[in-house]
Amino acid sequence: MRRPRGTGRIYQQKGSSVWWIKFYRNGVPFRESTGTPDKRQAIRALNHRLAEVAIGKFVGPQVERILITELAEDFLRDYRINGKSSIDDAEARWRLHIQPFFGLLRATQVTSSLLNTYVDQRLEAGAQNATINRELAALKRMFNLGRKATPPKVIFVPAFPRLAENNIRQGFLEDAQYEKLLESCPEIWFQTLVEMGATYGWRIGELLKLRVNQIDLPNWVIRLHPGTTKNKEGREVKMTQIVHDLLALCIEGKEPIDFVFTRPNGKRVRDFRGTWTKSREAAGAPRLLFHDLRRTAARNYRRAGIAEGVIMKIGGWKTRSVFERYAIVANSDVNDAVEKLEARRSRPRDGSQRPGTEQEHETSGDLTEL
Repeated sequence: MRRPRGTGRIYQQKGSSVWWIKFYRNGVPFRESTGTPDKRQAIRALNHRLAEVAIGKFVGPQVERILITELAEDFLRDYRINGKSSIDDAEARWRLHIQPFFGLLRATQVTSSLLNTYVDQRLEAGAQNATINRELAALKRMFNLGRKATPPKVIFVPAFPRLAENNIRQGFLEDAQYEKLLESCPEIWFQTLVEMGATYGWRIGELLKLRVNQIDLPNWVIRLHPGTTKNKEGREVKMTQIVHDLLALCIEGKEPIDFVFTRPNGKRVRDFRGTWTKSREAAGAPRLLFHDLRRTAARNYRRAGIAEGVIMKIGGWKTRSVFERYAIVANSDVNDAVEKLEARRSRPRDGSQRPGTEQEHETSGDLTEL
């Protein structure tokens, strides 16, 4: 008995016992194998497809076969084509975390429930909320690129969770810790990275990509070319004496196109997590991040009385709101301010000194120093 017109049909190809189904969406015919010789299962498969067409959830057999791996390839290619400076981070997130969980799955298998399972596993592994959000953002970008492709590789983008973040930076590097940090690793490349991070507050990606032609030793200038920084803006800074001496050692005998930071064997420094972990533990700061040097540099400039607009220019903070997230006032700075205020208030109104306050007045300074 033939099915009513418009409801599709099932059929068998000559010499095969497997049932095929045929149905239409927007007047376009679709045929696919059910993979079964059971007629009842074939009818259920056809009805399932018809239901998907009716409610607008049919994506087609070709789209259903798209793997997350293919979406990731398009995602990373987009980074390379557009010259995005965070390509290394994107590749690392995919390789280390997203691929092990999603790599073998089809895009149609990714649901909100599965995404929440991924979040649970990453939290159990000790990942921070901000880190998980960046990974989810990368995966969502893969889906959106697939949806915009011609023809589309993704029809539906699942709802992605977003975890609450605490954007306030926490770490500082104190002077005593700084000395121990440098003593723990005598290699010139490491000492130069730490010195430049603490002096200019530059991001690790910006430092590791420096090439010799960006270092102008005779004029004591370092240049970050436009497009190579996170905010795409170029920067130019003056070298301190110690930065000048260290960079001279780093670039000695190198060609202009060579990378500044290389190991003794000549290989480019790409990742130094092991060295950093040992050094921060030796410095008594086991939770210190290299990014905390950025915060430390900003605090030191503020202590020196440098205008905030100038600090933002040196470190590459584009907006005041992002700059303020670094909460660059340490507890010791607050304590110093209170002590100076107390010393100021202890002075008699006639300008003479109160008994026992002479030494305090000599050392406390004035509030205008803050």
